[in-house]
Amino acid sequence: MLLTLTTGSATAATPDPDLRLAVVLVLLVGIAVAASYAGRLGVAREQVTAAVRAVVQLAVVSLVIAAALASVWWSLAFVLLMYGVATLTSARRLDVARRQVVWVGAAVAAGALPVLVLALGSGVVPFNGAGVIPVAGIVIGNVMTASTLTGRRAFDQLRDQRGTYEAALALGLPGRDAAELVVRPTAREALLPGLDQTRTVGLVTLPGAFIGVLLGGGTPLQAGAAQVLVLVGLMAGQAVTCAVLLRLVATRRVVRADLRAHPLPR
Repeated sequence: MLLTLTTGSATAATPDPDLRLAVVLVLLVGIAVAASYAGRLGVAREQVTAAVRAVVQLAVVSLVIAAALASVWWSLAFVLLMYGVATLTSARRLDVARRQVVWVGAAVAAGALPVLVLALGSGVVPFNGAGVIPVAGIVIGNVMTASTLTGRRAFDQLRDQRGTYEAALALGLPGRDAAELVVRPTAREALLPGLDQTRTVGLVTLPGAFIGVLLGGGTPLQAGAAQVLVLVGLMAGQAVTCAVLLRLVATRRVVRADLRAHPLPR
C-alpha cells in the first residue's frame, strides 16, 4: 500500500529533473498561455505564476519530505502544515473574514480526519512517513477543493436566489432553514467531480495513487487496492466537508464579503 517510489527498474519510468524536463515544462506553459490569449480566458498571468510557484514549492517540499519521511513525528508536523495551507487557501477563495477561517478549517478537518484515522489507524496504510504523507496530501488536497467549490457555489446561490430566501422567510421558515433551502442544491454540483472520478476510474483515467504504486514496484492488484481506498475515502471526506460547510454557511458562521456588505434579512 505504499505510495512511494523505489529504486530499481521502476525508477526508470519516472522523469529526471534535467534539461529535457525543463524544456517540456516551458513548452506546456507556453501552450497554456497561448490558449488563454487565443480564447480570451483571462488567466495567462495566473498560469505563469502558478507554474513558477509549483516548481519552486515542489523543489523545497521535496527536500523537506526527504527529511520528514525519516520520522513519523516530522511527517505528522508536515501534515499539519498541509492542513493549515489548505484551510487558508480555501478561506481565501471563499473571501471570508479572518475570524471565520477557523470555521473553514473545521469543515476541512471534519472531512479529512475520519478518512486518515481509518486508513492509518486500521493499518491498511502503514503508519510511517512513507504512508502518512502521500495519503494525507491526497485527502487534504481534495477535501480543500470540495470546501472551496461548496462554499463558492453556496454563496453564489444565496446572492442570486435572494428572492427565494426572502419568500421562505415570509412563509415562516427560520433564517437557517431558509438558507439551507437555497444552498442545498449546490451540494451535488460541488461533489460531482469526485463522484465522476470514482465512477470512471480505470475506464477514463488511472489516478495518481494507482500510478504511484505501479512506479514504486507494486503489483497492479496492489495499485488497484490503493486507488480504491483513496477514491472511496475522498468520496466520504468530501461529502462530510460539504455537509459541514453548508451548515456553517446557513448559520452565517461563514459569510462571503459581498454578503457581509449586503446581509440577508433574518
